[in-house]
Amino acid sequence: MSDDEEVLYVKKQKTIHYGSLEEQERQRLAAIAASGGSQLEENSEGHGSPAGDASGMPGNVHTNDEYMELEDEISRDKQALLEEFERRKKARQVNVSTDDSEVKRNLRQLGEPICLFGEGPAERRSRLRELLSRLGEDAIQRKQEEEEERLQQEKDQETTWYHEGPESLKDARLWIANYSLPRAKKRLQAARQELQLPEATLTARRQELQKHLTGLSIYCSQIGDTRPLSYCNFSPDSKMLATASWSGLCKLWSIPGCELLKTFKGHNCNVGCITFNPHALNDEESICALASCAVDGSVKLWTLNSEEPLADVEGHAPHRVSRIAFHPSGRFLGTCCFDSSWRLWDLAVGQEVLHQEGHTKSVYCLSFQEDGALAASGGLDSFGRVWDLRTGRCIMFLEGHLKSIYGIDFSPDGYHIATGSEDNSCRVWDLRRRNCVYTIPAHMNLISDIKYQRSGGHFLITSSYDNTAKVWSSKTWQPLKTLSGHDGKVMGLDISPDSKFIATCSYDRTFKLWAPE
Repeated sequence: MSDDEEVLYVKKQKTIHYGSLEEQERQRLAAIAASGGSQLEENSEGHGSPAGDASGMPGNVHTNDEYMELEDEISRDKQALLEEFERRKKARQVNVSTDDSEVKRNLRQLGEPICLFGEGPAERRSRLRELLSRLGEDAIQRKQEEEEERLQQEKDQETTWYHEGPESLKDARLWIANYSLPRAKKRLQAARQELQLPEATLTARRQELQKHLTGLSIYCSQIGDTRPLSYCNFSPDSKMLATASWSGLCKLWSIPGCELLKTFKGHNCNVGCITFNPHALNDEESICALASCAVDGSVKLWTLNSEEPLADVEGHAPHRVSRIAFHPSGRFLGTCCFDSSWRLWDLAVGQEVLHQEGHTKSVYCLSFQEDGALAASGGLDSFGRVWDLRTGRCIMFLEGHLKSIYGIDFSPDGYHIATGSEDNSCRVWDLRRRNCVYTIPAHMNLISDIKYQRSGGHFLITSSYDNTAKVWSSKTWQPLKTLSGHDGKVMGLDISPDSKFIATCSYDRTFKLWAPE
């Protein structure tokens, strides 16, 4: 090699060999074991664990299974950005009406404010476009369909439900139709004859009746039971009065002497109602003389000859039965149940022929038209309904009370219905006009019961928890007399068929007879 030749020097790179920590730890442990394991024992006694675990990993190395997924975060950001670009592209393609009124209507349908502060038609249109790009172009149509479905559901809820009845229901409807049509014809003939009477005669009758009612006073007061009395009802001949009590006893009293004739024992809890069969005194037509119901859902039939029940009407328990009413024929019994329905029982065959729903809450009271063709029910949902027993249809909806209806009664004229409510008012309804014809602000507390005069319907009586009962004229709806005398709330009332007496029963455990002085 000559001196002229250039020598190339290549710098050798340093190579660093990283040893395995696991290998070093293994060597260290082997050295400790060779020295007698003294250090290992010291570590075991002092720290409770060797420097490394069974896997050979050093004890002072922190291990964690949580890793920041940076790539996933970045990919999500990219995806969100792409979706935003796609949305903006879609927003530019959305067709929005240029009619500002239509834009406002669409915003209202979407549940958005139709106008923001300082917003003009162009900004409003852009806002609608942005909403549609997020919700979809068919958002408005979907909202309309949802609204229509909601309205249909509300309409379906108001629709009356009908239970499929037994085969005997058709026979019962035909029987009721044949029974009611001649009675309706007779009632209309009597109404036409009354129209032929001179006006002076009718006026004289009204004045005489008004004088009779304004002279009402307490004729007799009798302690009926050791617990509050909940209901009272006159017999068809006006010579007996039946009372129901919270003690579970029902009692029969003579009129006008108010002497105890019989005590009916059978209920084990509060009795809500007892009523006479319209043909109770006619053994040939009456199946039973009286019927009563209680809070435990029991309904019992009675005769005048025995203190024990004749039969039980089963099928309501455990729901409460608040009121019962006999059909004018005496063959059928209507019961009001707290399962939001009322039932019609054919006593001749001992079978339930109709289970009628329609109220959204418990049915509390029931009344039959004098012809026997219609029934009216009042419920705790503040509504009343009128049912045609011949077809099963609800022919009138009584809407107007603000609170529960506790009393309902048909007028003898066949087309007026009176309802008493927890809102302290009494409403009079006309079936011909299909609406409320008068509202009476009757009492200072809820109205517990309401009754028309049975013979002519010339006056109306309401009882209330304000400890009074009031008499009202059925022509002018003016108050004629306030019956004050009870020390507690008046729970029920009745008017004798001959119109000579009015009976009221109260929470103070007494019933009173009212008659002119």
